[in-house]
Amino acid sequence: MDERTAARWRMLAAALLFSTGGAAIKGCGFSGWQVAAFRSGMAAVALLLMLPAARRGWHRKQALVGLAYAATLILYVLANKLTTAANAIFLQSTAPLYMLVISPLLLKEAVRRRDLAFMAALAVGLGLFFVGSEPPRSTATNPLLGNVLGACSAITWALTVAGLRWIARSEGLAGGSPAGAAAGATVLGNIFVFVVCLPLALPVEGARFVDWALVGYLGAFQIGLAYVFMTAGMRRVPALEGALLLLVEPVLNTVWAWIFHGEVPGPWSRAGAALILLATAAHALRSGSRIRATPD
Repeated sequence: MDERTAARWRMLAAALLFSTGGAAIKGCGFSGWQVAAFRSGMAAVALLLMLPAARRGWHRKQALVGLAYAATLILYVLANKLTTAANAIFLQSTAPLYMLVISPLLLKEAVRRRDLAFMAALAVGLGLFFVGSEPPRSTATNPLLGNVLGACSAITWALTVAGLRWIARSEGLAGGSPAGAAAGATVLGNIFVFVVCLPLALPVEGARFVDWALVGYLGAFQIGLAYVFMTAGMRRVPALEGALLLLVEPVLNTVWAWIFHGEVPGPWSRAGAALILLATAAHALRSGSRIRATPD
């Protein structure tokens, strides 16, 4: 197998592992705060063991990005406990919408006019999740609140992505390691989640072996190993291919929740998810065609 093909398989493996988060979180009997705390505690240990670069000196910029990532991790878990897995992941996928404000302020990057149609489609898709009302169910006890938290996680995820680009740029200019800086911020984010959520997670009562097994899997594999696969794959896979391969995550996330929990989003949520998915794929393809058409 050549290196490019192996990198594609790593990206797919990362998307597959990421996609299991919703079903695993719902299958765990722990509360949202407990899942967030123990999942991130496991993830921090796993990342430190698997990524030597993450163990190098941490600095203030990494801590700031880690705070945004920590907020994303907490909001995603809480949203998954309250609304459908599909709603949680697709609402988070509207993060590029908030880059309209974040990119010019943090990165000094102007938003391109040709991206506005994509942003408009995401905004419409986001709005569809809040049309009508879905009844509470055993796997989604408060859909409206869960949708609000999912939408908030898109904001914090946009801040995380912009922050990772910010510290990578700073490290590059300083002759450091952008990948190491990003890994360090990821570890710090998980440590912050563990520290903040642990007081709300205690005491632990009536825990089953399967609950500990699920949070162990979520930390070590769904976050830790998936991150290792993704960073290794991104070094060899073009940005267009990487973006399209990672679209497997929200699709499979919905499939796993349906298979294991019988969870089916409402019609308006399905319409919003379809619009976000199609708009993201179309934007990636359009951007890729422009890159290929640009002379070296």
